[in-house]
Formats: sequence, C-alpha cells, structure tokens
Amino acid sequence: MKLSKKVGLIVGIVILAVVLGILFTIYAGQARERGDLQDRLSRDQTLLPTLIKQRDSLEDQLAQAQSSLDSSQSKFPELVESIEYGEDFFKIAYGQKLYTMAGGCGVELTRLTASQPINKKVGTVTYSISSFVVVVEGNTDNILKFIDAIGTGIDYDLSWSFQLPWSVDVHSINIEVNKSKATISLNIYGYKGT
Repeated sequence: MKLSKKVGLIVGIVILAVVLGILFTIYAGQARERGDLQDRLSRDQTLLPTLIKQRDSLEDQLAQAQSSLDSSQSKFPELVESIEYGEDFFKIAYGQKLYTMAGGCGVELTRLTASQPINKKVGTVTYSISSFVVVVEGNTDNILKFIDAIGTGIDYDLSWSFQLPWSVDVHSINIEVNKSKATISLNIYGYKGT
C-alpha cells in the first residue's frame, strides 16, 4: 500500500507538472501575442496623428479644388442650349475647342458667352450663326497668336482646326495691354443646307 501511495503521489506530481507545463506554454503564447498587439497598438497610435493630418490636408485640398471648380464653372455660364447641327458645332458652342485653342496659344480663356444660334438664308443656302464674346488673358504675343488662330481657324498645337462647313468671322477685338487682356467678338457660321 505504501508503494501505491508513492506511485499515486508521483503520478499526481507528473500530472501537475504536465498541467503546469501546458498552462505555462499557453500563458507564454498569450503573453507574446499580447506584447505583439501592444507593439502594433503603439505603432498605430504613433501613426494615427500623421494619418489625421494627411486626411485633414486632403480634405482641405478637396475643398480648395471644389472651390476652384465652382469658381471656374461660374465663369462659364450655360451657353447655347439648342444646337442640332453636329458634334463639332456642339463642342465649339460650349467652348471646348476655343478653350483648347487658348491653351495651345498660351493664354487663359477667362470668359465665354454665346447667343442662341439663328438661321440665315442666302438664296437656297441656310446658315446657322452664333455670336460669341471671348475674353482671354496672357502676354500680348500670345493674345495675338490666339486672335490669329481664331481668324485662320487653325490651332498652333495642331490638335484641331475649324473645318468646313464651319467658319469664323471676327467682328471686333479690344486689347487692354496694361491688363494683358483681350475681348474678342466673333460669329461662328455653320452650313445647315437647303
């Protein structure tokens, strides 16, 4: 019986040692995981102010971009509403080609207004006429280059040209040299057919 008490005690000690070993392994793993989590939390808390600053900076940039867009859109009021004569004339009426040409000539198109197109019949030919007022800013040489490009119908960067049946007639030009600004009145004629 004494032997069995000793064996029971040894078995109990072995079981206790195994249980303590398992508990120590689990505790060590959890302690290591807790340490890793604390390190990650510390890194994330260090990174958080930087991310907040970046977010605030991006929100400021977005607000400035939105303000710039609103300002730019207010410079270009809604233009010709009813145009039926083709894609090129549609683009011209909304200033896309004039804007592109201004950029190619090194000037900034700051205002563009247009009238509704009217039809004019000469003999059996009907033309659509839309009047535009274009205001550009830039140095005098580039303003003159832009005026020449409108008159000839060819952009200096060769990205486009007025092609028949469209043509442009420049009515008046008012250049304010001290302000580096020009106001140009022109008509765009579109051939509508008989």
